[in-house]
Amino acid sequence: MTKTVKITDTILRDAHQSQIATRMTIEQMIPVLETLDHAGFESLEVWGGATFDACIRFLNEDPWERLRTIRKHVKNTKLQMLLRGQNLLGYKHYADDVVDAFIQKSIENGIDIIRVFDALNDTRNLKTSVASINKYGGHAQVAICYTISEVHTDDYYVELVKEMEAMGAHSICIKDMAGILTPYRAETLVKRIKAVTKLPLQVHTHATSGIAEMTYLKAVEAGADIIDTANSSFAGGTSQPATESMVIALRELGYHIDVNLEDCQKVAEHFKAVKETFIESGVFNPKVLEADPNTLIYQVPGGMISNLLSQLKEAKQLDKFEQVLAEVPKVRADLGYPPLVTPLSQMVGTQAVMNVLSGERYKLVPNEIKDYIKGYYGKSPAPISPELIETIVGKNAEIITVRPADLIEPEMANVTAELGDIADSVEDVLSYALFPQIALPYLKKKHDPFYDVPEQNVTIIM
Repeated sequence: MTKTVKITDTILRDAHQSQIATRMTIEQMIPVLETLDHAGFESLEVWGGATFDACIRFLNEDPWERLRTIRKHVKNTKLQMLLRGQNLLGYKHYADDVVDAFIQKSIENGIDIIRVFDALNDTRNLKTSVASINKYGGHAQVAICYTISEVHTDDYYVELVKEMEAMGAHSICIKDMAGILTPYRAETLVKRIKAVTKLPLQVHTHATSGIAEMTYLKAVEAGADIIDTANSSFAGGTSQPATESMVIALRELGYHIDVNLEDCQKVAEHFKAVKETFIESGVFNPKVLEADPNTLIYQVPGGMISNLLSQLKEAKQLDKFEQVLAEVPKVRADLGYPPLVTPLSQMVGTQAVMNVLSGERYKLVPNEIKDYIKGYYGKSPAPISPELIETIVGKNAEIITVRPADLIEPEMANVTAELGDIADSVEDVLSYALFPQIALPYLKKKHDPFYDVPEQNVTIIM
């Protein structure tokens, strides 16, 4: 029997988030939404990740309206989003009532599948999200954040999958945000996961290190049901492998795939023209297409390397780059091997820079690292040494062992009261709850288009 491989195309979310910092507008998407809808994808990733923040901060768009617009044009294909568990789309933990309301409104506005993950793979931080997705009739795709360390064995991931299935997952995703999942490890891990669950298994990686296509092939051969690809217009490099190329290659190997390549070509022609505008404006940097084997050597995501270079350049210490790269895995080991995904990748990178530039390890420590040590982000994958805990937060610091969100009081009523009549909907309240500093001026202007026009002294001549 011919095996079917399903495809999720990321062109409307991760592809342009990875290559042009999420700057694509809804107007640039609309002309091909119906073509994408008829192309035969298992789902289209359209929302979540950094899109929500970027819509308000850079594009003067209402992210909720973007979702409704896409839903209006995409009537047959499932719409998918990425959610950071208790962090939602922000960088801190939110109260359970905010998480519940956000998921309810996401599904009401058009989302079908919510891929939910926790940066530490702490399943306690996923429970509220998964319960809410189930409550409101969505599909809960629970993701394991793939990383490499002495504790992140296939056995570790298999146990996570068992917990996720028991929690109410409808499918599982291996989320390789750094592009470090090798073909061999993809094969062994997929086989192990498929041996313990009948849930559909999706694999997500990035082409950063130059091996993504091989990784997908071995994953599919081992039994993966769905893979994430990007329309060729924004594929490769820091994005995903090209949809069209993967479809052609897999079909030749005998796999059945429903994707219509003529539709993909129409989409590619449209977005190639869009891409030209980003090239001309300088937003698209050709470096995002370069294969970076250092990703495999240091297990540091490409975006994190760029961030380290930026910090060192600002400090006029670029000559310390190799030292910082060597320090990153040491810091990660000290902190119990957290996966290098937002927000942990930024935190570990900053600590590595501080350790090198100060000349003394942990002489300077950001508050975020202190909160992590105290347990406010969740449980570290491996124990942190008592000596380091004492060095960073002191001997008598309180270390919490409960789920971090258990310490957060309900927030929706207070946030709603704060906004008052500025909010026209629960969606407006949620935008403010997640990103108060950028959402408030946006919502004020939306409520009153003239609110930011400065007062002028007008002399009336009778």
